[in-house]
Amino acid sequence: MSTVFNFTFVPWFRSVAPYIHMHRGKTFVVGIAGEAIAAGKLPHLVQDLALIQSMGVKIVLVHGFRPQVNEQLLAKGHAPQYVNGLRITDSVALDCAQEAAGQLRYEIEAAFSQGLPNTPMAGATVRVMSGNFITARPVGVVDGVDFQHSGVVRKVDVQGITQTLHAGAVVLLSPFGFSPTGEAFNLTMEEVATSVACALQADKLIFVTETPGIRVRPLDPASEDNPIDTELPLAAAEALLAQIPAAQMPTDIPFYLQHCVSACKRGVERSHILPFAVDGALLLEVYVHDGIGTMVVDEKLESLREATHEDVGGILQLIEPFERDGTLVKRARTEIERDIGQYTVIEHDGVIFACAALYPYPEAHCAELAALTVSPSSQGQGDGEKVLKRIEQRCRAQGLEHIFVLTTRTMHWFLKRGFVQADIDALPEARKRKYNWDRKSVVLIKKLS
Repeated sequence: MSTVFNFTFVPWFRSVAPYIHMHRGKTFVVGIAGEAIAAGKLPHLVQDLALIQSMGVKIVLVHGFRPQVNEQLLAKGHAPQYVNGLRITDSVALDCAQEAAGQLRYEIEAAFSQGLPNTPMAGATVRVMSGNFITARPVGVVDGVDFQHSGVVRKVDVQGITQTLHAGAVVLLSPFGFSPTGEAFNLTMEEVATSVACALQADKLIFVTETPGIRVRPLDPASEDNPIDTELPLAAAEALLAQIPAAQMPTDIPFYLQHCVSACKRGVERSHILPFAVDGALLLEVYVHDGIGTMVVDEKLESLREATHEDVGGILQLIEPFERDGTLVKRARTEIERDIGQYTVIEHDGVIFACAALYPYPEAHCAELAALTVSPSSQGQGDGEKVLKRIEQRCRAQGLEHIFVLTTRTMHWFLKRGFVQADIDALPEARKRKYNWDRKSVVLIKKLS
């Protein structure tokens, strides 16, 4: 193994560790569009799902089958029929749907059973359980359109799914439901996944689709960089739905977005839309800070707050690289534990991304700002400024008039934010006695208005 690989793999693995811990024991409902399977993405998607499950996540997998059903319909000389994104399922379409579902479930179970050496599935034992977990009712006649054998979810067998998940199996659901009389109804993958996620109060609802995500800002033809919005608050998602035309086909963005909004409003805090065209999209979304798709969220993930003792480990992990390269003075764990009440942190989705400590000197009417640190993965996004402003607010609340900082490498950052260089004699006597002459830190002071 090369040294270069060591130095890239180890920091990367450490960076994903907080997400591994955070998601252990959580429940994800993953809806995979039939288009992804038709595009040949099933093997890699199954490998990634097996890997996620191996790290302690409970998985409910719902597969779609739109293109597979349409292919069979066309082969029989029968045109697919949709109204407002919902299929009209006549008797021929119902037969095609049942055939497609059986074939896809066979392919998915086979993919989870692979265990060839030198593949991600080597050594994996993934049990896949299916069943009649969904009770359905007919859509009926809507605006004069008879949807025939198309249905909607009436009830989810929460106890049955939960027991299966606790037994360590992946629950596999097809977009079918059955009435109490035994009649079969064709459902949409999106509605089944959303209903199951809401009934289970799952931690995540994830759609793996043909769309790359949601782009709220208008497309700029002159720009090569038109990024999607990786995080979309529920209110913004609702506003966007109100502005864009309703889905005419089930592959339209509003069709996915409306289900994400519905899930968030019914207790699923995070709903995701991911592109199956990106290899490893599931892993990137779940274990990387910014993800790869769009997440609709019914909470403010980023929390600017004062630290608690539960944050000590996160603060140590954040500041350690900067202590190692000499940017920060090394602090022992016992020191941080003792002073934890002085720290302000920015936490995002359970991970500490910025911190700073405030040490007051009331007799001199000032305070020291220390250990201001921002994670390299979120630098340039204003987190340092947010922490600085919170520290300044804490100073004012204590009636302090000045704030000072000692720095060796970040002087210009502070100068841009109203600090001015001062002599060491400007420090409070108690702090002057602890000044480290070997580091030769520059003293910067800011007057608080």
